[in-house]
Amino acid sequence: MAFRHNNDWPARTIKADWFDLGIFASTKINYQLISMTAIHNFNAGPSILPKTVFEEAAKAVLNFNDTGLSILEIGHRTHIFQDVMDEARALVKELMQLDEEHDVLFLHGGASTQFMQVPMNLLDDKETSAYTDTGVWSAKAIKEARLFGKVDIVCSSKESNYTFIPTDFAVPNDAKYLHITSNNTIYGTQWQKIPKTSNSLVADMSSDIFSRVLDFNAFDLIYAGAQKNMGPAGVNLVVVNKNILGKVKRQIPTIMDYRNHIREGSMLNTPPVFAVYVCLLTLRWLKAQGGVAAIEKLNHEKAALLYAAIDDSILFNGTAKKSDRSKMNVCFVMTDKSQEEAFLQFTKSHGIVGIKGHRLVGGFRASLYNALPLSSVDLLTELIKTFTPTNA
Repeated sequence: MAFRHNNDWPARTIKADWFDLGIFASTKINYQLISMTAIHNFNAGPSILPKTVFEEAAKAVLNFNDTGLSILEIGHRTHIFQDVMDEARALVKELMQLDEEHDVLFLHGGASTQFMQVPMNLLDDKETSAYTDTGVWSAKAIKEARLFGKVDIVCSSKESNYTFIPTDFAVPNDAKYLHITSNNTIYGTQWQKIPKTSNSLVADMSSDIFSRVLDFNAFDLIYAGAQKNMGPAGVNLVVVNKNILGKVKRQIPTIMDYRNHIREGSMLNTPPVFAVYVCLLTLRWLKAQGGVAAIEKLNHEKAALLYAAIDDSILFNGTAKKSDRSKMNVCFVMTDKSQEEAFLQFTKSHGIVGIKGHRLVGGFRASLYNALPLSSVDLLTELIKTFTPTNA
C-alpha cells in the first residue's frame, strides 16, 4: 500500500530509535540521508508551524531584512522592530475583523499568566465572576480567579472526566463576566456554539485561535498562548475591549494593568521579540491561505476525515461526546488497551509523532492545528485502516 507523504513539510531524516513516545530521546539530529521517513507532527504544543515560517525565521536569526543584524539582537525600540509589532497587531485585527473598541496586545507569559491577570483587571473583591469548568485549564483559571473575587461555577463536566461541554446553565445577572475555555486540548472537546450572555464574555482560545470564524467582537477579552496555532512558546495574545477596563477599585501593578500595555502599544517593557516576529510570519501565512474562513474549511475536512476513520474502526473509540468533539485535538482510545503500544510503534515507523494521549485520558491525541497539512491526516487515517483488520 502506498502512503501519501507530506509534501508541504520538510522531510527531516531520522533514525527510528531516536524517538521516544513522540519526543526526541536524543538531542543529536542527523540531517543526512539516513532514511527518507518524513515527520508528521501531531504534537499538542508547542506544535507544528508552516514550513515557510521556519525558513523565514531561520534567515532572520542570521540577517534580519538585510540589516546585517539578527532578529535576536535588534533593539525593540527601533523602527525595525516597531514595524514588526505594528504589522502583527494590524494582521490580528484584520484576520479577526475587530472593531475600534478592541485592542491587540502581545504580552509575556502564556495563558496561565492570564488566569490571574484577567480577574486582577476585571473583578473586585466582593464581586462575582462566572466560570465554566470544562477541563484542566478552566479549573486552573477558576483557582486563580478566586484570589481576586467570588467565582460562580455555572456548569461543569468534571464528573464525566470532561467528556462533554455542558449546555444547561444560567449566568447570574450580577456576574462581571463569563469565562469559557473554547477548546480543551487534553480532553478533545470544544465549544461548537459560543454561549450568548449579557455579561462580559472572556475566552481562553489558546488551542483554537484563528482556526474558525467567530464574531470576535462579541468577546470582551480573548487570550491565547501562541504555541499551538500562532507561533512559538513565550508570547501571549490578548484582545481586549477597552471599555471594560478601569472598573476595579484595587491598585493593579503597572506591568499587570492592560491599560498600560495598550497605551504603550505592547512596548511597556521589552517584548519577546523573536516570538512576536514568528507570530507575524504565521499571521502572514494565514492571510496568504485565504484567512480564517479558508483555514476553517480545511480544519473541518481534516477533523471529519480522522473522526470517520476512528468511528469506522472496531478497534478505536473517540473519547468526547460527538456533538462536542474538538476539531483541533482528536482524542481516542483502543477497545483493547494492550494494543495501544503496538499501534503507537506502528505509526512511529511511518513518521507519525506526538499522538500519545495525555495521561488523564490515555490512548491517543492527534492535534490538527492550522499548519498541519491534510496529507498528514490522510496518512494517519490510512494507518488506522491498515492496522484494524490485521489486529481485530
